[in-house]
Amino acid sequence: MSFSMGIVGAGQFSGSFASLFKLHPGVSRVYVTDLLPDRAQALTDQFDLDGTYPSFEALLESDVDAVGIFTQRWTHGPLVVQALRAGKHVYSAVPMAISRDEIAEIIKAVEETGLTYMMGETSYYNPATVFARGKIAEGAFGRLVYAEGDYMHDMDLGFYKAYQHSGGENWQSTASYPPMLYPTHAIGGVLGAWQTHAVSVSCVGIRDTLGDGVFDRSISAFDNDFSNQSALFELADGGAMRTNEMRRVGYPSKIRESRFRFFGTDASFEQLARQSVWQNKRDFEDVTELLQTQRTLSTTDRALEHVDPDLRDAFVSGHAPVHDRSNLPAEYEGLPNGHEGSHHFLADEFVSAVNARRLPSVNAWVAARFTLPGIVANESARQGGARLVIEDFGDAPTA
Repeated sequence: MSFSMGIVGAGQFSGSFASLFKLHPGVSRVYVTDLLPDRAQALTDQFDLDGTYPSFEALLESDVDAVGIFTQRWTHGPLVVQALRAGKHVYSAVPMAISRDEIAEIIKAVEETGLTYMMGETSYYNPATVFARGKIAEGAFGRLVYAEGDYMHDMDLGFYKAYQHSGGENWQSTASYPPMLYPTHAIGGVLGAWQTHAVSVSCVGIRDTLGDGVFDRSISAFDNDFSNQSALFELADGGAMRTNEMRRVGYPSKIRESRFRFFGTDASFEQLARQSVWQNKRDFEDVTELLQTQRTLSTTDRALEHVDPDLRDAFVSGHAPVHDRSNLPAEYEGLPNGHEGSHHFLADEFVSAVNARRLPSVNAWVAARFTLPGIVANESARQGGARLVIEDFGDAPTA
């Protein structure tokens, strides 16, 4: 079986996935639409796609079977619902949405239409998450009691230019996007391994002092002046999770944007910028090589000309030894990958789920558990760290 697909948004991120969808044997045709028609045409020409549509609405009125949402991060929720209600399967970049009500509307639309929704969370296939998921399945941690997931990405490393690329003259107003409204790289890497969910949170926000016009509440579209936020979550099984979302931080995010740590009663696992270790009460094992990815592309390759140089390292990393590549299509062998080897798995999982009529790994219910905790954490920070309850939409249906 195969289906046709429309890409919504021709920015710096979408090209990597447009090309993978185009080459997947389960996809027949790929089209593009963007608010700037020249960008849509350029992406079509670069990856030999099948054409463009003049608008999102025109794409939804067409006969394409699915859409991939790659628009600005605060726009996803309404676009996803609109696409589902138009009868399209949906792949969405992160985050799922920016409010509890938007999340609820997506879940309702999925339930009522029976269509496939998947959030493309890269950390679900991060080598550290894959490694921890395997150890948890083996029972090697004993009882998990605590985990950390951090997304450390300084504004200097590509984010200024990314917001300028998408935001036009008023880019500073949206560059103030609250860090905890982009929580899924940190939370998803933990909960993608630890099968539980957050039930409450207390979050501290660090107010920005740089004075460069970003994270300035007087011009912020989000009334936000937090550039860093740290949250402590209570989990449903009695454990705890801490996440950091940092946009002003001296950390080498060009090497690794997300990092994870898991602690159990019998063993623990820690991932740092350049080293990863598995350890118990008596010994430790260096597992760095098992989690190490190799480049699949030069950062100067023409295929990345649409990506800012400071962001390109995230778009060239390939698979790690811990990755099981056996189910990936042969057409992906040797192709450019990215975000610690996750791109191939994300594209294939969505295509396979649509064609098999099954729930994908990061379905709407899982995506809600990766996203809503950050939304509530942001509100906690705005309330001075108040401990707030996190609603749960439940497990995905089994049939």
